[in-house]
Amino acid sequence: MSDAFANASLSLDLRIADPRWGALGDLDALAAGVLGCAATHMKTAGELAILLTDDAEMRALNRQWRQLDKPTDVLSFPSGQPEIPGQPQYLGDIALGYETALRDAEMMHRPFEGHVSHLLIHGFLHLLGYDHIETEDAQVMEPLETEILAGLGWPDPYASGPYAGDADAHDRAGD
Repeated sequence: MSDAFANASLSLDLRIADPRWGALGDLDALAAGVLGCAATHMKTAGELAILLTDDAEMRALNRQWRQLDKPTDVLSFPSGQPEIPGQPQYLGDIALGYETALRDAEMMHRPFEGHVSHLLIHGFLHLLGYDHIETEDAQVMEPLETEILAGLGWPDPYASGPYAGDADAHDRAGD
């Protein structure tokens, strides 16, 4: 890691639109810890916004931006803004939907905090331009997610369960 990156930071603007997210405790600390680990792993600094909301809002966002009339667990909106020397890079926005995220965590028999950590990392990587639509792209993105999650003490989300070859669960990832 370069000295320049060691002094860089990730700034988060967290908005909690659904109070049920409070079940996870200190959401600022959770998001900062997860995304700080991801930013360090990816040697990236900048600013991003996170919206923790419900399925109704996620459905509206998904319909507006992806023309899919259904709720989803995570949506990512890369900023696409050019880098301005001397200014923090605005990376974009990540939105998470409570009901779908919780339902998927329960279906996969995973701790909700671990699943939310995965969704945040997944969304963050999308902000950086990673994707998984094509197999070759997924073979790059998924190991990055696994490595970052391992740094947080969470197991490989692709090793077993619905994510292992389940296209519908993968589609619900909302990217």
